Amino acid sequence: MSAQPQTPKDPLYPDPHPTVSPQAKADLIKALEQALQADTVLHEEEDLRPYECDGLSAYRRLPLAVIIPHDLDQARQALAICRERGIPITARGAGTGLSGGALPFPNGVLMSLARFNEIIDLDPVKRLARVQPGVRNLAISEAAAPHGLYYAPDPSSQIACSIGGNVAENSGGVHCLKYGLTVHNVVAVKMLTIEGDLVTLGSEALDSPGYDLLALIHGSEGMLGIIVEVTVRLLPRPERAQVLMAAFDNPQVAGEAVAALIGQGIIPGGLEMMDNDAIRAAEDFVHAGYPVDAAAILLCELDGTDAEVSEQVHEVRELLLGAGATEVRTATDEAERMRFWAGRKAAFPAVGRISPDYYCMDGTIPRRQLGKVLGGIADLSKAYGLRVANVFHAGDGNLHPLILFDANQPGELEKAEELGGQILELCVEVGGTITGEHGVGIEKINQMCVQFQPAELTQFHAVKAAFDPQGLLNPGKAVPTLHRCAEFGAMHVHRGQLPFPDLPRF
Repeated sequence: MSAQPQTPKDPLYPDPHPTVSPQAKADLIKALEQALQADTVLHEEEDLRPYECDGLSAYRRLPLAVIIPHDLDQARQALAICRERGIPITARGAGTGLSGGALPFPNGVLMSLARFNEIIDLDPVKRLARVQPGVRNLAISEAAAPHGLYYAPDPSSQIACSIGGNVAENSGGVHCLKYGLTVHNVVAVKMLTIEGDLVTLGSEALDSPGYDLLALIHGSEGMLGIIVEVTVRLLPRPERAQVLMAAFDNPQVAGEAVAALIGQGIIPGGLEMMDNDAIRAAEDFVHAGYPVDAAAILLCELDGTDAEVSEQVHEVRELLLGAGATEVRTATDEAERMRFWAGRKAAFPAVGRISPDYYCMDGTIPRRQLGKVLGGIADLSKAYGLRVANVFHAGDGNLHPLILFDANQPGELEKAEELGGQILELCVEVGGTITGEHGVGIEKINQMCVQFQPAELTQFHAVKAAFDPQGLLNPGKAVPTLHRCAEFGAMHVHRGQLPFPDLPRF
């Protein structure tokens, strides 16, 4: 989303970290520069501007400083300096996140892991790669390709997004239906705690003793520790992959076809859906060969052995036609398969060509509710007077409605955000969740109040406090305070008193 710069306004919830005086800032910068190399610390305004936001560019603010450590020791020293002074730290990967998870804290330091960009080891026998957090998602598959292997999770931003950010947000991608999210493809993570201790979560073995802290760190948005190394699982390239493209004259029928397909026990390698606005935008941009008169298309990729793909292609074709598809086309060769996927991968930037701004949402619903929710989104779109282009991972019900608006028109950004909130609440209403892979950040923090009860939020804060007692790691993200939920209107207040009034405000 591109819009005029704003600073998140939250006057009802005072910052628990005191404002840093000019002298204290100068002392902080001096301490960082003395402990780290000169090119590691940025503090002039023009140097800070590139770090003022992540992919949620409607909200921007400058940190006190940006540090770009060269190695583990520098990262540990920076943590120590900030911890001693009570200065918050926000970790940042490639900055492609779409929920404001890497939005800097105005009284804090932003730590970029961009220089942690080495593939430390790639073992084709064990089918594992040990990498630093700044390594790009796609670079892992590129390095594994000579061995006939690849890394399965493939977010649309895989050419740029980093593996550390993927862990922080538990990213998915077009092939996550069959091969899982980031959490299902990572076997171990090393991270620095706020105290500077290096801990290893998980192992190369099939299981490891103790609590499953490896799963906990996935999707934790930098609130529990600083990820410094990730060991990922590599998979062998399937013998054959083939894509079918099915056209529909009604998006709700396409949504129902998805449920019918999965209901038959078929698990495609990828199953994606795009509506007409997204189809037209992508076709104009990429020339993928999409039918621009279709109300919706499904892209269904089948992979495996040559024999099983041949059998499934016929079965899926008949099933989709029986479910209401007006046309089913099979990619005739690898070049056409790649064109079909290129259009889907480019859908987000393509939609940017038809609207001054767009707001990318991320919610997940039960597959059987796809038709109902698409109808609900259409009704909300009409009610708010804003077009919505739908692009999403249909197979696992992960929606990405793109709300089109013009930030130069007064009030349109606020209206787009309100519409987005209504869509997320619709997802919760039908038994879904407010995020599938983009994280909560600052974007969905109010909807967390709808998704979870006070006792659950209390436990989330307790987990945060166990890892980070001072609340210095990426404060104000992902988990709302109970006070915030009460003000949002999603929590009962009895006689002016909130439940659990002593909950810390991180």
